[in-house]
Amino acid sequence: MRTRISLIALPLGVAALVLLAGCGGDDSSPSYGDSGSSGSTGASSGGAAATVAVADNPQLGEILVDGQGRTLYLFEKDESNESYCNGECASVWPPYTTKGGPKAGEGAEAAKLGTLKRDDGSTQVTYNGAPLYLYANDTKAGEANGNELDQFGAEWYALQPSGEKAEGSQGGGGTPGGGQGGGGGYY
Repeated sequence: MRTRISLIALPLGVAALVLLAGCGGDDSSPSYGDSGSSGSTGASSGGAAATVAVADNPQLGEILVDGQGRTLYLFEKDESNESYCNGECASVWPPYTTKGGPKAGEGAEAAKLGTLKRDDGSTQVTYNGAPLYLYANDTKAGEANGNELDQFGAEWYALQPSGEKAEGSQGGGGTPGGGQGGGGGYY
């Protein structure tokens, strides 16, 4: 009986290990990550420079996006080249970080790209001096659910290629039926 259980358990254990190995990430795609002190915030692809490009949003016009088409935002509380979104704020609004200098994608102006060092040691991408962020409730490319939200002490806006804030979808929800979604209550 003991041998029979071992022979059944062995294939099940091997199958479980194969399944677990298949669940691992390859670090080749951007990740919102953990905003704690580990520095693994909204990083660009593993070891590569972050890309800032321009996409056409139906409600906002041309706006800045990351390399996967996700909307990039500015936080009005920030000062030029200084981020004030840390801790809980950074878990809702992951800083757009890079390894190396950022790259200008289609439509973005390379001269407006820069970086700053965050309190956790990571390197955050800036555009026209404004630190850039993703929004945790934008779940796919093209969404701008965070535009014009007032959270963590100031408003958040998508950016136009000129570096100016994109206004037009009052109350958030840069996509039809958008809305503020989760993350509310942090003021």
